[in-house]
Amino acid sequence: MRAIISNVGGSSWRGVATNQAGINVRLGTRLERQRLGQRSTEQVAQQLRRMFADVPGMEIRVAEGRSFGRGGMGGSSEPVEIDVRGYDMNLSQEIAHQVLSIVRGVPGVVDARITREGRMPEAQLRIDRRKAADLGLWVEDIATFLEICMAGKTAAEYRVDGKEYPIEVRLVNSEKMTLDELLSLSITNVDGRQVSLRNVVSIVDEKGPTVIERKNQQRVTSIRAALSGERALGSVMDELKEALRLIPMPNGFIIEYGTEYQDQTDMMQDLVFGVILALVLVYMVMACQFESLRDPFVVMFSVPLAAIGVLTILFMTNTTINLQSMIGCIMLGGIVVNNAIILVDYANLLRRRDGFKVRNALEESGRRRLRPILMTALTTILGLVPLALGWGDGGEAQAPMARAVVGGLTTSTLITLLVVPVVYSLIETRREIEGRTSKRLQAVKD
Repeated sequence: MRAIISNVGGSSWRGVATNQAGINVRLGTRLERQRLGQRSTEQVAQQLRRMFADVPGMEIRVAEGRSFGRGGMGGSSEPVEIDVRGYDMNLSQEIAHQVLSIVRGVPGVVDARITREGRMPEAQLRIDRRKAADLGLWVEDIATFLEICMAGKTAAEYRVDGKEYPIEVRLVNSEKMTLDELLSLSITNVDGRQVSLRNVVSIVDEKGPTVIERKNQQRVTSIRAALSGERALGSVMDELKEALRLIPMPNGFIIEYGTEYQDQTDMMQDLVFGVILALVLVYMVMACQFESLRDPFVVMFSVPLAAIGVLTILFMTNTTINLQSMIGCIMLGGIVVNNAIILVDYANLLRRRDGFKVRNALEESGRRRLRPILMTALTTILGLVPLALGWGDGGEAQAPMARAVVGGLTTSTLITLLVVPVVYSLIETRREIEGRTSKRLQAVKD
């Protein structure tokens, strides 16, 4: 433990209620904690949750500080966020509690809560519109009169020497006035007669919300929670979406999901598009260099082979498909084709320059280009091994990218030496057969 910072209530720059407090604990680096045999931050957080789970009269939440989110993606300490949108606050609160019970039942979700705090007792002044109309009073006039009596209202501006001073009208000692004394006041109607407020205004004891949250000008009740363990945000939200479909939604109410999950979904779609675009560009470049559409097609067969290694190493290392691993896949789009390019290009050279047959050209290309292929692959793989192991503080943030490249390049290099020659042989042999057939048909016609 390096330092402890505690704060109670809010300040001029931090808007927090006076009944809330926070304690920030800074631990030592990961290497220091491992050397001393101490636990990880997640284990410390889980123990603190168990210690403070049964403290009466308090609601305690424990969150791990995250500069990078799970799987290398940035995010807040409460990535699970579900919004219940609707105008009726009582009905919204009921639906929010149903959602909360479902969220708490999902494995890997901790510290689930409803952001809207409990209701506070309040006295509501309700105007009887029918009586007010019969007595010659407008609702707006009654509301303005009550505002002047309780809070005051700016009636005019007093100007002197270029300065303006507001003139506020309010009742004397209004802060000491009881509600019964307020209803004893009289208001003038349209006929100039005095009417007691008690005749048109009633007091009802209710409980009202302390804060009304809105998003896009709609009332919203948010349910938020943190993640614990190895579960990723995407799998948790997919499970929640399936469970929340069973909750009947009244008219005017909808359930939406937090910005972090939406941002993650949109970002993954963009990255998938980036992978496809990278492959298209690689194919176009090779088509220009080979001056052929068939040879780049043969080379591109090494790309699906890389996917085998990517999925295998991510599964073996318990790594999710996230931002960093997708960046690694985009890098693989330009790396894994290098070995196939060396093999195919040299086979074409032998056939064009020395007149080799397809099979002989592939065998000779494999023997002469095996060493360069292994050298280029091994230098890249071994150079990324330290990063893939996640050594050092924050190393786990970039590890998924290196693991994806190492796994994809390893399987692609090994299988490419077998699959690409086979595909090349099939295509070129068929091409030669078609060429000979066309020559024979042409000779027959002549």
